[in-house]
Amino acid sequence: MVESFIAAQQPAALDQVFHALSDSTRRAILRDITRGEKTVGEIAGPYAMSLAAVSKHLDVLERASLIRRERQGSHRLVRLNPKPLQSAQDWLAFYEQFWSDNLDRLKDFLEGRTEPNFENKQPANHHPGKKK
Repeated sequence: MVESFIAAQQPAALDQVFHALSDSTRRAILRDITRGEKTVGEIAGPYAMSLAAVSKHLDVLERASLIRRERQGSHRLVRLNPKPLQSAQDWLAFYEQFWSDNLDRLKDFLEGRTEPNFENKQPANHHPGKKK
């Protein structure tokens, strides 16, 4: 089951992956290097930031093991390491059932096959009678 797999994951490693993915520049860098390895200068090209700033983004990606850097002559080549993305996908897959169910209900409603369901659902962590 996915839950047992999730429980066995290194929480710190998964946290680092989601932290790395939380920034739009880092996500764009990852997407860019899926097309092939690049030098730091080639990666920095489209961004209005210094090489040092790009290098800091690369440090975060490297700590999350999402990239690998290797020196080749006077250049440092950066390539994607997709394996940690699979861990994030596995974690997210558990929640996909909730998105799918809700989207199916919305589709049925919009197509006129069901009546709206306005029942008051409380969040799982809600405890009646407990004051916050």
